[in-house]
Amino acid sequence: MRVSWGRRFRAAAALPGGVLLLTSLLPAASLQERYAVDWAQRQPETLEYFTHLLRIDTTNPPGNETRAAQAIEAVFKREGIPVQLYALEPNRANLVARLKGNGSKRPLLIMGHTDVVGVQRERWTVDPFAAVRRRGLIYARGANDDKDHVVAGMMALLELKRMHVKLDRDVIFLAEAGEEGTPRVGIDYLVNQYWPEIDAEYALAEGGSVLEDNGSVHHTLITISEKVPRGVRLIARGPSGHGSRPIPDNAVAHLAAAVAKAAAWQTPIRLNDATRAYFERLAAISPPRDAARYRAVLDPARAPEVDRYFYEHEPGHYTLLRTSIAPTMMQAGFRSNVIPSQAEAYLDVRALPDEDITRFLAELRRVINDPSVEVMLASSSGRPAAPPSRTDNAMFHALEDTSRRMFGAPVIPGMLAGATDCAQLRSKGVECYGFGPMAGGEGPSGGAHSDNENISITALDKLIEFLWNTVIEVAAEPR
Repeated sequence: MRVSWGRRFRAAAALPGGVLLLTSLLPAASLQERYAVDWAQRQPETLEYFTHLLRIDTTNPPGNETRAAQAIEAVFKREGIPVQLYALEPNRANLVARLKGNGSKRPLLIMGHTDVVGVQRERWTVDPFAAVRRRGLIYARGANDDKDHVVAGMMALLELKRMHVKLDRDVIFLAEAGEEGTPRVGIDYLVNQYWPEIDAEYALAEGGSVLEDNGSVHHTLITISEKVPRGVRLIARGPSGHGSRPIPDNAVAHLAAAVAKAAAWQTPIRLNDATRAYFERLAAISPPRDAARYRAVLDPARAPEVDRYFYEHEPGHYTLLRTSIAPTMMQAGFRSNVIPSQAEAYLDVRALPDEDITRFLAELRRVINDPSVEVMLASSSGRPAAPPSRTDNAMFHALEDTSRRMFGAPVIPGMLAGATDCAQLRSKGVECYGFGPMAGGEGPSGGAHSDNENISITALDKLIEFLWNTVIEVAAEPR
């Protein structure tokens, strides 16, 4: 972020339901001091595991996550940590490891996915599967999404085992396959076939971030909800013909007009518990002008004006207010001199969790208003809608305490515009929270799914420390 943020957090900022921030850190501090880890000393081991995982090409498709799972399995077996592989397909294994607690509380699940999205190698300045290290950064596909969470979970379990931490709940680590578009071999397979192996009260996964301002942490974003991918296909049909003879019912022209109308449609603003809490807390720690804007979006009479500002200047906030539409793909024709009889487009629709998709499609058809264009739901992402995770329980308070102790910064709960496998867990009643490293990579590229994806070694270390401190607070036996 390149804005001037206020540094002071108002301790009285309330969560949904009126739950106030915790003020006493003594019990947590005692636990974390008792199980303090010198992560700088652990860095060589961390980087060894991390770079090894990054150099395993688990591009999905085809995935080949079994290779990554076996690498993790070898480390855990060497340390005496019970581990099991579960695979719907032989090359696409999920790994589950568990350290037992005394059973007085329900388990904690830590998860990260071993598959990665594809790359356009010609657009990278380095080999995307070489884990190149430069100027304190590691460049590789998966560095930001999501092998950083995988290695963080590995290190957490290793230290719990090595330090003989007494646990009052089981701690489960899941290195899952198929998160990048093929959940049937990953989280869906485990939920449907092996649910007792990952059933938990709380889960920690990808989805959040630590946001900095001028070298200091401004706040930690913990996602408690997320949008639901609901892709839409537009199919325009018309007569085919020779390109030298224009016709009024050209399918390409109809499709182009339909896409333009869909993209220009300002879908209705609608806040939910997660986004309302997000803007309330963000206002509490922002400079006056920004704070006024974030409070105004909570007022139905003033929200449209702020919405226009968001559209032009803060697209990340614009999308949080609505079910969003972004045209991403178009396909038409096979020769330059042939008018095709059919043209198609794909709209990436990210629906609010409570969106009535049938009603939404009907309204989209009204907006397009062209009988020659069919509007239909594309294949489902497989991610269900679910209520947001709570902000008044031990896990959320532990996340708050960890952020304040490590960064002197507050936690802001929010809704993720993207999608993760927390969706399947929330739909089963697990309170799932998305956390993440310090946001961004080097330059305009560097983030998740980008060319030259990278993470700083410092951000990786802090991610692991953040996870460790939170796990200790919520899972270690108090004296």
